[in-house]
Amino acid sequence: TARAIHQLSNRADRPFVEVACGALPDTLLESELFGHEKGAFTGADRRHIGKFEQCNQGTIFLDEVGDMSPLTQAKVLRLLQEKKFERVGGKETIEVDVRVISATNKPLEQMIKDNEFRLDLFHRLNAFEIRLPPLHERGDDFDLLINHFLSLFNRQLEKNIVGFSEEALAIFKAYPWPGNIRELQSTIRKCMLMATGPVILPEFLPRDLLEGTSKFTLRSEGTWNGSDDSFDLNDFISRTISEGRGEVYSDTLAAMERVLLRMVLQHHGGNQSRAAEQLGITRGSLRNKIRSLGISIEHVISAGD
Repeated sequence: TARAIHQLSNRADRPFVEVACGALPDTLLESELFGHEKGAFTGADRRHIGKFEQCNQGTIFLDEVGDMSPLTQAKVLRLLQEKKFERVGGKETIEVDVRVISATNKPLEQMIKDNEFRLDLFHRLNAFEIRLPPLHERGDDFDLLINHFLSLFNRQLEKNIVGFSEEALAIFKAYPWPGNIRELQSTIRKCMLMATGPVILPEFLPRDLLEGTSKFTLRSEGTWNGSDDSFDLNDFISRTISEGRGEVYSDTLAAMERVLLRMVLQHHGGNQSRAAEQLGITRGSLRNKIRSLGISIEHVISAGD
């Protein structure tokens, strides 16, 4: 979003610089933003031009601005007010004209009350606020993002993944994605590295994704809606045959196994040890089946309430 603002502005032909404030220690962040003179501190063997100076007339994006130390906050505030600063260890006053865009996932209002973030800096940065909804609120954007990352990683990994199975996609859409776009990007890459065919199946999904999905409805070729009572074996087989799919045997067994496991788990209130004992398999085997079939224990329990 910050890059889009820059590219659509009258500063588009000037530099755009990003700074991850949370990725650097306080002393290094100050030097990264404002630069330093030779000899300013141990290891400063030459003059360093900071990001503000580098993007004069352009745009600087301060990501995770809530991680700034009080000293750096004070220097940023002065720059915003006076458009001037000094390099670390320097006496020369440098004037710049920079658009500042900042982002944070921290509650700055609470940090202000706790004296962890300057109120005056907050008002300076908050001249215009853009709220970016979290990934799970993005609606149809989700499908566009998945297709984008599939295309990107197909090129990078020299793969030819065409998409996700219905069940894998249902799990993806039910997951809350606390890490937003970065987590989605990383997860899709992991899935594509694990995939052995052109379609990403539930067994290729990372364990934390399966375990973190609290609510979802699984659909298997239009015949599975998460309710054991509504599963019709004859209808499932007929549809699978009529669609010309070549894995009728394995697909049918997986569908039947999913119904069986859900019913037994629901009967035992999600207790995997008791369910495994009644099924006649080990708890580890049951856990692997739950993961590979994309079964949510919380969903199973809530369905029985």
